[in-house]
Amino acid sequence: MMGVIMRRPVPEGAGRTQVVGMTNIDTRQDQRSNGRRGARANRRSVEGVFRSTGFHWVGDGFFVSSYFPRPSLPAERVSPFLLMDYGPAREFEPLARGERGVGWHPHRGFETVTLAWEGAVAHKDSFGHAGVIGPGDVQWMTAASGILHQEYHEEGFARRGGRMHMMQLWVNLPRAQKMSAPGYQPIPASRIPTVGLPGDGGSVRVIAGEYAGQRGPARTFTPITMLDVTLRKGHELVLDVPVDHNALAVVTSGEVAAGGERGKGGELVLFENDGGQLALGAEADAHVVVLAGEPIDEPIVQYGPFVMNTEAEIDVAIADFNAGRFGRVPEDGEV
Repeated sequence: MMGVIMRRPVPEGAGRTQVVGMTNIDTRQDQRSNGRRGARANRRSVEGVFRSTGFHWVGDGFFVSSYFPRPSLPAERVSPFLLMDYGPAREFEPLARGERGVGWHPHRGFETVTLAWEGAVAHKDSFGHAGVIGPGDVQWMTAASGILHQEYHEEGFARRGGRMHMMQLWVNLPRAQKMSAPGYQPIPASRIPTVGLPGDGGSVRVIAGEYAGQRGPARTFTPITMLDVTLRKGHELVLDVPVDHNALAVVTSGEVAAGGERGKGGELVLFENDGGQLALGAEADAHVVVLAGEPIDEPIVQYGPFVMNTEAEIDVAIADFNAGRFGRVPEDGEV
């Protein structure tokens, strides 16, 4: 069992020509032109482009950079998302014995979402859930009232060595669900619908929310869109998003253009809430994770692995953890 959690605050929080047609053909052309202009007028502008932080180790198995939280990117602009760590493809040498990763640690008040592109991570938690997150898979863990879990390189992968490429997000829960029962959604790649873009322009994997009539398998407490996008140079992704939803795109490789700005690999594009569509055009072949969601308009008090609404609730979380109320750690060899 882990020791007493010390409080560590995390900061909370870029010449129109009118043609008058004289024939039915000209009129239809003018109507189509107006439609295109109207659609483009509804597209969101870009508030800012943000570079990821420097790299750091999480445990001894995950070498990541963070996109948020950060003082220059206020929590209310990325809500309902709380934190994003991204580990680009990195080669690991074979490990003859032992484990690489992060040992038992607690969470309360939010969800963790892990996306895998390469490598394999073994998960185990204090409520009896266990599984392996492999290429193309997503794991959606609801900590809610409190959970302990560990994340290590899957044993076979650790012994063989190889490339690890993953991302983890923290997703906030509204006050009414922060003390719900913990949950676990293993989402294998086979369950995630993929939509091809026109003209061989790339593909969109729909993890949460909806795109082109396909719904993602993830169950969420608040409205969330999460898309894993491969975009070919010269092609465009257009996504309808409610104007009050926050929206951002994390460019893991390549380069995209949006709202007169450009985002390159290692950068986050934050959209203004000034339109019902966002559009990304690929300046080079690109891989992008697109996130959007309804903001949770509630106070955030975060101390390390606990995210609640008040300091008093943080005190209760620490007390509950130290009293062993976050579930039971399985014995060695127990699934």
